[in-house]
Amino acid sequence: MKRISLIFFVFVSLSLILSSCKDDTKLRKKVTGKAGEVVVVIPKETWDGNVGETIRQTLAQPQISLPQAEPLFDLISVPPAAFKEIFKTSRNIVNVRISPSIDSAKVEFKKDIWAWPQAVVNISAKSSEDFDQVFNANSSRIVAYLLKAERDRLMGNYAKYSEKSVEPALKKLNVDLTVPVGFKVAKEGTDFMWMRYDTPEIMQGVAVYSFPYTSDSTFTESYLLAKRDSVLEKYIEGPSSGSYMVTEHRLPVTMNVFSYKNNYAAEIRGLWRVEHDFMGGPFVSLAVLDASNNRIVVADGFVYAPRFDKRNYLRQVEAMLYSLKFPDQAKNDKINSQINMGN
Repeated sequence: MKRISLIFFVFVSLSLILSSCKDDTKLRKKVTGKAGEVVVVIPKETWDGNVGETIRQTLAQPQISLPQAEPLFDLISVPPAAFKEIFKTSRNIVNVRISPSIDSAKVEFKKDIWAWPQAVVNISAKSSEDFDQVFNANSSRIVAYLLKAERDRLMGNYAKYSEKSVEPALKKLNVDLTVPVGFKVAKEGTDFMWMRYDTPEIMQGVAVYSFPYTSDSTFTESYLLAKRDSVLEKYIEGPSSGSYMVTEHRLPVTMNVFSYKNNYAAEIRGLWRVEHDFMGGPFVSLAVLDASNNRIVVADGFVYAPRFDKRNYLRQVEAMLYSLKFPDQAKNDKINSQINMGN
């Protein structure tokens, strides 16, 4: 009888361990802090010196394509002795360690050390000079890692609480997009839909549209912006008679061409305005080649928040754009594989 009880105890214990391993995120503390915050663990004298200035120049540089200056991240410096439990659950942590005992400078990217979903960057260096060298060599990776962590958190939340009412309109466009609760379809047209989320003080909008892929010239700044303006003028009207949304061409946009989920893609960031009215704000646009259907699909997100900072509002719609998927992606993968074999 004792042997049976012991076996049963071991079995139950093992089952609990295995079940916790399958979903151990439920056992972890959730991250704390505001969106866009980064806790930098660093001695005060180091933070006040050249090393701190190097960090600020990169992590607190102005976010591109906003109408007013806002930092890329909001930085909070914490001395190592004060890095207690209250800070260890922060969403983003950059841990700086400079000591003569360190053999070689390095940057490490870690996840979920003290909380979930958490992004941690450990930077070790022998001296301030070594720190500058290793930090500057990895600055783009550090920024990208923290930005992706912010986006992934939003996308994870959207997936849990998605808005089902917009799915029929997305299905007509043959695309999948994760949309948070509260967004409503504002207008539909041929190969077009516009959804928006409104409060008394802000508006967040996402337009999704497609058009035929004709040549490589499609993925040029001038072509994509001309197409954007023609679609917005047709479908997104302003508050006054005869007004409509356009790209603000008096200020430069930024464009980046890259691979998005194995598809050729381009991202454009800039400002929009309303022709014949006084509204405006930032936008981010993602254009993706859907090779199997010989078309370009554009997900375009924009924000109107005249009395508020706009960085976080724009990142919220950006997270929606980067959830874009094609139901026929397997066909695209096959086409892209054949193209790569030919190259």
